[in-house]
Amino acid sequence: MARYPSAHKEVTRQRILEKAGRRFKEDGIDGSGISTLMSDAGLTSGAFYAHFESKNDLVASVVAEELRTQEARYDTMLGSSTSLEDLVREYLSPEHRDHPGSGCPSAALLDEIGRCGDATRQAYTDGAMRVVDKIAAYLIPQNPKSARGLAIGLFTTMVGTLQLSRAISDQELAEEILNIGIDNALALARR
Repeated sequence: MARYPSAHKEVTRQRILEKAGRRFKEDGIDGSGISTLMSDAGLTSGAFYAHFESKNDLVASVVAEELRTQEARYDTMLGSSTSLEDLVREYLSPEHRDHPGSGCPSAALLDEIGRCGDATRQAYTDGAMRVVDKIAAYLIPQNPKSARGLAIGLFTTMVGTLQLSRAISDQELAEEILNIGIDNALALARR
């Protein structure tokens, strides 16, 4: 007889993924140990291996989950009355820049993902391309495939702008970078 309902393990796994996603985006993948990640989820380190084979398995799972969440958010936003301009302005906002833990995994983790193993890089590739496809479908709904290159350019402009703005110590310059990034992203979207 099971000690917990059958859904308990999946609910616990989901909680670990959510907490680890936030922690990775705030402190980095290498800056987040298993004991801290499990503590964030309200669990002991010993429970980790009931859900993941290794930290690399967790990282790949978190990256995939974070991008699924971003894709679902874009689905919701772009399926409503939210304009692409609204999405760009929200993405390149001081709030998003200043709170990486609740934001885009690309802007927070891209440099580390590039140094991860094949499973994480594949999870990122699959998820990022789904996000790009959402943007392309918004740009040219009747023919999203024709907008793929434009969507990649828009996505990379937004991610790079946010990363640069986060790295700048001069607050006024960081704001200027966001504003110029908004202008550049919107100009690209209007092509």
